[in-house]
Amino acid sequence: MRPAPSRLIFACVCAWTGYAVRMSHPEDEDDGALFRAAIGAVKPIREVAPPANAKPRPKPRARMAERDDAEALGEFARLLRDSAPLEAGDTASYRRENLPSRLFQRLKRGQFSVQDELDLHGATAAQAESLLRQFLLEAHAHEHGCVRIIHGKGLQSDNGAPVLKNLMDRLLRQRNDVLAFHSAPPTQGGTGALLVLLARR
Repeated sequence: MRPAPSRLIFACVCAWTGYAVRMSHPEDEDDGALFRAAIGAVKPIREVAPPANAKPRPKPRARMAERDDAEALGEFARLLRDSAPLEAGDTASYRRENLPSRLFQRLKRGQFSVQDELDLHGATAAQAESLLRQFLLEAHAHEHGCVRIIHGKGLQSDNGAPVLKNLMDRLLRQRNDVLAFHSAPPTQGGTGALLVLLARR
């Protein structure tokens, strides 16, 4: 006599879930054994919880943020250094790090031949900035190496600080084509003029 279908299904479910149920019919037990033999041993899946004492992963170092902070500090230091304006009798001086010291000393002593000159007397700050830009474009076009910029001493400036002198000092420092500049020797304009050494393109 064949077992009822419901009993066979129940036996299969019990075998699948791993529960052993004592049944009164040996035929049902044989069916359950056949089912287990067909599908093999079944192991229930256990969820593995993380160890209680597991340490959290360390956060990655914000290297970009650290570098930005360092650059910001450097810029802040530069602004502090450059915040005090040059006075009429002060010497303006700048040298890029890759320029040999001996060439800078020659520039300071006025030993380079001046190949062109820009006179900014009477110009406003806006006019002087535009004139400087055009002057340097032409200087590069003619492959000039050393030029002179006459900004004047600004003795009649309203706030006491020479406007054009400080403007030229700031603008020339920002240009990649300027290797160095220095106030001219007394015979070439003194602190009212700059000798500028240009990079060759």
